[in-house]
This record gives sequence, structure tokens and C-alpha cells, in this order.
Amino acid sequence: MGCLVMRMLLGPFSLLFRFLAALRSMAYARGWKRSTRLPVPVLVVGNITAGGAGKTPLTLALVAWLKDAGYKPGIVSRGYGGSARLAMPVRADSDPRLVGDEPVLLARRGGCPVWIGARRGEAGSRLLDFHPEVDVVVADDGLQHYALDRDMEVAVVDGQRGFGNGWLLPAGPLREPEKRLDRVTAVVCNGGSCGRLALAAPVFGMRLAGQRLYNLVEPTRLAAAAEMADTPVHAIAGIGHPQRFFEHLAGLGLAVIPHAFPDHHDFKAEDLPAGRFVMTEKDAVKIAPLARQMGLEDCWVLEVDAELGQGLKELLLNRLSQCRVRNHGPQTA
Repeated sequence: MGCLVMRMLLGPFSLLFRFLAALRSMAYARGWKRSTRLPVPVLVVGNITAGGAGKTPLTLALVAWLKDAGYKPGIVSRGYGGSARLAMPVRADSDPRLVGDEPVLLARRGGCPVWIGARRGEAGSRLLDFHPEVDVVVADDGLQHYALDRDMEVAVVDGQRGFGNGWLLPAGPLREPEKRLDRVTAVVCNGGSCGRLALAAPVFGMRLAGQRLYNLVEPTRLAAAAEMADTPVHAIAGIGHPQRFFEHLAGLGLAVIPHAFPDHHDFKAEDLPAGRFVMTEKDAVKIAPLARQMGLEDCWVLEVDAELGQGLKELLLNRLSQCRVRNHGPQTA
């Protein structure tokens, strides 16, 4: 009953949000607002719902594919959660409070240049100025950032939560209507099943896999999840969907004591439990300095990778080859 009342109260704001989102999209589509066109192909990764859906591990998987195919990718991101507003590079040792936690993780694991900026077109241009070898730009969480022109779009859908109640913000979780997915290159369904969703774009499955942990303070110390199955372990998650992380650990046989925090949470000493605890890679970039200050040793990070369904790699590489021929003439990766 309370949810229904809340939806009725927020419904008019949701309709206004839908109108403004449609107007903004139309403004770019009709050229009333101009998009930045980079001199290399752009692949955008994003979603149409608020909260985490698995964009960061998907971005890392796509970057790995591109590198294996002979491309030299670079990543641009908004840097959400960081205080920086101007375009700047991100390194593995950058301060996540300045550049955001996800970009630091991308820089650590992506093995390619990473730049952030509120205006991703500017960030992409600066990245290419400093790294002229880059021949494809991957925009992390950029589906609604129409100020950056793009050649391909991959949208992630949470297979467990889907589109929630189907309403746009603030009455529901949607940033754009479901029909927005009709225009993307591909939809990736993270966990669960998207078979019940009527989608025009090709749909590919994805799951997050990983059972190896490394010590936060001494990353060379490794442990298998099975080694921690004897005693309860605290699990920390400041991500968009903490329950997915807790369920993953439980599936590995761990007796989980969950500690959920808001996405991009700025951790303090009082947030960290006594005893052994396990965290996500995204949270680890912010907790590591704190753990060293506090002298914590029994803290571990679960390393996960995205496993993707067959056919997506071929689809994207074929599209990318067409982009290169169209923009630069025949080339080989």
C-alpha cells in the first residue's frame, strides 16, 4: 500500500522526467544540440536503470577482447563519486576520491589509458592527444551521455531485477524508457534471464565468475574461497546491487555476514568490522589506504570477471571493422 501511495505521489515527476529525457534525446538526434565526434570509433557501455548492473566488469571484458584482436583501446568515464570536474588521466594509484572508484579499478585492470571528465567528448579528445596510438574508445556508463557521438552501444540489463516497476525516476528505476534498448547494438543480460523481456536488439548472457581472493594489504597473498568456508566472514559491498555480491560469496560456500552500503560509499574506520572481511574490487580501491592506516591484515578482495555469451565478440568486432573502413578506409587490426 505504501509503495502504491509513493508511486502516485512521484508519478507526475516521473512523467516530467520521461518528457525531459525524450526532449533531450530528440535534441541530439535532430542536431539542435551537437555531439562531439572523435576521430576513432566509440563503443558505449551503459544501462537504462539507476544502480549497478555490471557495467565495469563488462567494460573490462570488452577491452580485453579488443586487445586480443589487435586493437589499442582507451577508456573514458564520468568519474562518478570523485570530486574532479575537468578532464584528467587516471592511473592505478590515483586517488578514488578525486577521480572515482570505478575509473581507478579500470586503470588497474584494463591495461590501457583511462581518462575521466564530466564532458566525455573532451575526455576522449584529451586521451587521444596524449595517446595517439589508441584506435578505439570505450565509454564506460555513457548510454545517456549523448554529447559524445558513438558507433556502437552495449546496454547491460540486470537479469534478476529487470526494469523494476517499469517507471522512470523518481517513481521507478529507469533512466530512459525500455524502448531505448531497441536502438542499441546489443543487450547483455547479467545473471538471471532476460527472456521475459521483449527486446528488439540481440541479447547475450553474462555472469560474474571468480573464486580467488587476494589480501588487500599484501596483494601477492592469495587464497581460495574454500579456505574461508570454516568460519563466518564479514562481507562489505558499497555497490549498486550488494545482494548479488553476498549471494556470490554464499555460492562459494562462505558463511556471509552482510554489510551493505550505498553505491560509491566513502568508507570510514567505523564502517570496517572487526575480524576477517571480504570486499568487492571496487570498494577495495577506497578501503586499502584505510586498512593500512588501521593496521588491518585479515581483509580480502574477491576478484571477478565477466563471462559473456557466444556471438557478442563477433558482432562487435564485425561492427568495429565496418566503422574503421567507413571512417579511415581499409585497415587491419
